[in-house]
Amino acid sequence: MAMMPHSGAPGRLATLRQLAQRFAFVALVLASFVLMLLGKADTLLIERVRLVVEDTAAPVLDVMSRPAAAIARLVDSVRDIARIRADNVRLKEENERLLHWQTVARRLDVENRALHGQLNFVPDPPTAFITARVVGDTGGAFVDSMLVNAGTRDGVRNGEAVISGEAMVGRIAEVGLRFSRVLLLTDINSHLPVMLEGSRAKAIMTGENTDRPRLNYLSPNAIVQPGDRVVTSGDGGAFPPGLPIGVVSSVQDGGARIEPFVHRYQLEYVEVVDYGLPGIIDTDSSDSNDSSSGGSDDDKQ
Repeated sequence: MAMMPHSGAPGRLATLRQLAQRFAFVALVLASFVLMLLGKADTLLIERVRLVVEDTAAPVLDVMSRPAAAIARLVDSVRDIARIRADNVRLKEENERLLHWQTVARRLDVENRALHGQLNFVPDPPTAFITARVVGDTGGAFVDSMLVNAGTRDGVRNGEAVISGEAMVGRIAEVGLRFSRVLLLTDINSHLPVMLEGSRAKAIMTGENTDRPRLNYLSPNAIVQPGDRVVTSGDGGAFPPGLPIGVVSSVQDGGARIEPFVHRYQLEYVEVVDYGLPGIIDTDSSDSNDSSSGGSDDDKQ
């Protein structure tokens, strides 16, 4: 009989716990309902309470966020150090390769000078260039050309080569006093003597007003594969040999399409280069002919 009160205590505690859980749930529901009513009835009060809670919690959140920010900065620093180390290794390897090719280039330059001296080789004329900005794109369905802000007052002559970087993109087709028109290699009126850099097979690259001009008049025995580099051949004396043009993109039906190194939409600044060659149009000779014909007319008069 003495154990009866002791055995009933756990049951009462369990009952009280269940009642507390039920009342807590009901209290939370009532509190939520009261807060909703207050929010509808007095928005200013709720706004003030929220601002007080935010002002109180902000310093705590700031203190709690500082370790996380410090850890994030530490992780970024470790990543930057790893990236810098990888870049350093890569730059060292590139530097070693460049030093190797510098040594090779110097040796070849010495041999080239010696051979030129033995052969009484006539060197190429000096090269001059000016840099011009593309100010107008006159490309359309029937023409691929651009305007640049350089003309006769800057020394530009008709027929001079226009390059971007190391790649040829066209030639000067019309020259004004302050502006010139560049006929791009993709224009249908462009016909350029070229050759495959590897096999030395020669052809004529013809523009078709598309992004990829075509190789015409290739030798039937020429082996053309996608990826072959195409450069100027120098035939006709208009441009020097070896100016990069592009690579063969596709070969089909006995013809090849060329992917230029530089496209029209990439052009912002170009270089108008005078290689000291007669060019496509010899302006000096035409000027002299005009003056001589004018002199003969005066004599006739």
